[in-house]
Amino acid sequence: MENAALIPNLFRSEYQKIVSVLCHLFGIHHIEIAEDIVSDTFLSASETWAIKGIPENPTAWLYTVAKNKTKNYLKRNTIFETKIVTEIKYNAPLNNPEIDIDLSEQNIADSQLAMIFTVCNPCNSDEAQIALALNLLCGFGINEISDAFLSNKEVIYKRINRAREKLKEENIKIQSPNVSEIKDRIKTVLKTIYLLYSEGYYSISQNTTLRKDLCAEAMRLAYLLIQNESTNLPETNALMALMCFHSSRFEARTAENGAIILYEDQDQSLWNQELIDRGTYFLSKSSTGNTLSKYHLEAGIAYWHTIKEDTADKWEHILELYNNLIILEYSPIAALNRTYALSKVTGKEEAIAEAEKLHLTGNHFYYSLLGNLYADLDTKKALNHFETALSLAKTIADKDVIRKNIKQLNSEN
Repeated sequence: MENAALIPNLFRSEYQKIVSVLCHLFGIHHIEIAEDIVSDTFLSASETWAIKGIPENPTAWLYTVAKNKTKNYLKRNTIFETKIVTEIKYNAPLNNPEIDIDLSEQNIADSQLAMIFTVCNPCNSDEAQIALALNLLCGFGINEISDAFLSNKEVIYKRINRAREKLKEENIKIQSPNVSEIKDRIKTVLKTIYLLYSEGYYSISQNTTLRKDLCAEAMRLAYLLIQNESTNLPETNALMALMCFHSSRFEARTAENGAIILYEDQDQSLWNQELIDRGTYFLSKSSTGNTLSKYHLEAGIAYWHTIKEDTADKWEHILELYNNLIILEYSPIAALNRTYALSKVTGKEEAIAEAEKLHLTGNHFYYSLLGNLYADLDTKKALNHFETALSLAKTIADKDVIRKNIKQLNSEN
């Protein structure tokens, strides 16, 4: 791989690993120092490799340089040495108290796990946790994060800084969680990963590459949890299954021009069978024990959507899962999605009655669904609902889908 392509790839895969190890070593108050050291390491790689060529083992080169830069920083920075060195862990013998920068595979995994539980702390809002996770756990820069949130750089910069300062104010320790902490915090951690994935999968950004990257990073973090015995829980596997099933249809969801392709119109040959198989594996792993989370139910719904045949049995299973989901953790969107499954099982009249009870008058999906349900029953009502949906829709892609429905309805009548 050419230098120009290799360094960005290594940055994406290795930056957050080294930062996690150094943050784990230095503590929450010195995150910026860890980031500066790692950024300087990649700058050195860019400059040195351009002159001397790519080393035989680029990753090992980065680790060695990062270790040396860290040790050099500690030696020359008297303030840091006197105030911090006594607080961080020593792995070297007492007669040679040189700090060991452990970049072994195991310590990287342990450090990343510690960072996940640090970043996903409920002292910050959901939005702040996601932005901080993208920044610290995934190595995304301010520009990339502002693109993902469709926000300006200043807003994201302030959000991340406030989130960091809040962790420092609360004096949150960067340490591997014990069993009790995992039990208390796993729900927040999984929620952050779920929201991170949703930010990519349901993003209204037109940057398809970035959307895929967000989803891939959420799946990577979930897999880190699965690889650790203490966090390899049924709900963790269920979340991973859910993400695999959704990702399997990623390529079929949008056209080349960015237009949304609805489920029933998707080219099923574009569905990724390997991801469907992986999702089935993790769903099976999630079935141990007595835990039933929303991720189990949503993964089950996503699984049935990977079944290509449009059968009554399929939609009955989906409806039952939605029924259980809104009992376990009600949300208006889940209730709205349930009405579509209801229409497939009991017919459109009953689905319309259930949908209209929701009164989601500020949501364009609500009116789009009613438009589709009324399409074969009352053309005038269907068109009115589609027009309302069009007035509420915010993205070009959503507006295009609604206009397509209006055009088709007008052409048929």
